Amino acid sequence: MLRIILVCVAIIAGGLTVYFLINKTPEEYAVETVNQFYRFEQDGDFSDSWEMFHPLMKEKFSKGHYLQDRAHVFMNHFGITTFSYSLSEAVELKNWKLEKDAKPIDLVYKVTVSQVFKGKYGRFTLVQDVYTTLVDGEWKVLWDYNK
Repeated sequence: MLRIILVCVAIIAGGLTVYFLINKTPEEYAVETVNQFYRFEQDGDFSDSWEMFHPLMKEKFSKGHYLQDRAHVFMNHFGITTFSYSLSEAVELKNWKLEKDAKPIDLVYKVTVSQVFKGKYGRFTLVQDVYTTLVDGEWKVLWDYNK
């Protein structure tokens, strides 16, 4: 009888573990998306980070321009080879706009990113709100261009 109880407890515990691993909240997916984006950036893998951009972001600059500019600014100008970063929890926003005259996006999640750089000009922190939303079943990254 004890063996049956232990087997039942193990099955229930395993089922709950799988449930909680698979069933993430949108906020958790948003943070995970931003985290992956900045892991790519941290590794200098700007091609993969660019692929995570929302289509509206891809209209802002071509992939080639992004790859060249990102590496040039951070590595060449600031003498930085990598950085550390931290992320806030995600906050749900409705009818958010990329810029003033843009069409609103029904639902986005804002994650504040703090990047710490150490380079030839010393240590500095860049804080940026980053936004994520679902596009055709994939989480995509947006930046704020409002003035």
